[in-house]
Amino acid sequence: MKLMFLGDVMGRAGRAVVTEMLPALRTRWGLDFVVVNGENASQGAGLTAEHARLLFQAGADCITLGDHAFDQKDMLQYCEADTRIIRPLNFSKVAPGRGVKIFDATSGRKVLVVQVLGQVFMKRPFDDPFSAIETILKTHRIGATVQAAIVDVHAEATSEKMAMGHWCDGQASLVVGTHTHVPTADHMILPGGTAYLTDAGMCGDYNSVIGMEKLEPLRRFITGMASSRFEPAAGPATLSGVYVETDDRTGKALRIVPVRQGGRLEAIGP
Repeated sequence: MKLMFLGDVMGRAGRAVVTEMLPALRTRWGLDFVVVNGENASQGAGLTAEHARLLFQAGADCITLGDHAFDQKDMLQYCEADTRIIRPLNFSKVAPGRGVKIFDATSGRKVLVVQVLGQVFMKRPFDDPFSAIETILKTHRIGATVQAAIVDVHAEATSEKMAMGHWCDGQASLVVGTHTHVPTADHMILPGGTAYLTDAGMCGDYNSVIGMEKLEPLRRFITGMASSRFEPAAGPATLSGVYVETDDRTGKALRIVPVRQGGRLEAIGP
């Protein structure tokens, strides 16, 4: 199966590059299933129902969220209605929506998508992501219950993301990090057959401070004081993520390639 995961969509620029490029890439690369992290798609904080529908129309099969899952209040209801939206599994036991789902991909194949939040350096404590993901992957085994499994690790610390990759090795097709908005260069297939990337980067304007217009972040770093709200950068955006090919029989990865298309970063893809 040919899978693609796109990193955090950042504001209007991020939405624009996804809607402009994803339809053609689905066709050109013969993609069977696409996951998009949309937790910063609406003004850089959360996701509205309107913008979720836009990403689905562009070709996303599933949208994952993150620690800003419910910053946009209509998502509290919309994530219950649209089961293609996945919030963090370990967010809260009373949170609306779902943290895991099995999707139908092409040719009747099944794809599991699950998201967990990291605990290190995060603003609030979340439940243990390792025990949460272990139960899911043991229940839905690749090469048996599902043909592929994608794990989105939404976390600050690279060490925690790497640990999660090794924890899931052999039980997931892809473990990919989100949240820090900077694409890493450590794409690899782990010994057990799981494709891994510490961070998929963002779909947004890289002439920025992790997707935000530069002036206000610079002011806060220099003075320690806030003057105005952060605003998403609105220049030409890069589509950033990862492409993975898997073996339907085992669910394990055969190939992993970073994806960067458009904007300021050097183009790369399968």
